[in-house]
Amino acid sequence: MGCGIEEFKEMPPVDMVEILLVEDNPGDVRLTIEALKDTKLHNKLSVVKDGVEAMAFLRRQGTYAQVSRPDLILLDLNLPKKDGREVLEEIKNDEDLRRIPVVVLTTSSDEQDILKSYNLHANCYITKPVDLRQFLAIVKSIQSFWFSIVKLPPV
Repeated sequence: MGCGIEEFKEMPPVDMVEILLVEDNPGDVRLTIEALKDTKLHNKLSVVKDGVEAMAFLRRQGTYAQVSRPDLILLDLNLPKKDGREVLEEIKNDEDLRRIPVVVLTTSSDEQDILKSYNLHANCYITKPVDLRQFLAIVKSIQSFWFSIVKLPPV
């Protein structure tokens, strides 16, 4: 114990963390899975590949009738069938879904996309880096911030 700083003690394990990844790029899905494997938090990652599927998952419709509600949504903007901007708007306009934090994780750094996402009440906007290490670090940081620092509302 030097410099008057107490030794860091590992926190007890938390409940399973439910994350919904809305992403149509298989490479980004694989990278996200890899990044989440490396964390100390127990997590369950569900993946949907388009906006229509995302809304069915969130509303627990059809094959998603038995899924758990996610604690966090990682949302790409450029999706087939239903654009991520439309998905974000539907989530934030839905009384039952609006409190789920939505992290926009996309390749777009366009100022209009950033403004529109925040105007639609995205909780944060992150541009995906091209570099593999940076991408992995960002996903780990997202999980650390949202599940170790932030106090989330009850489900």
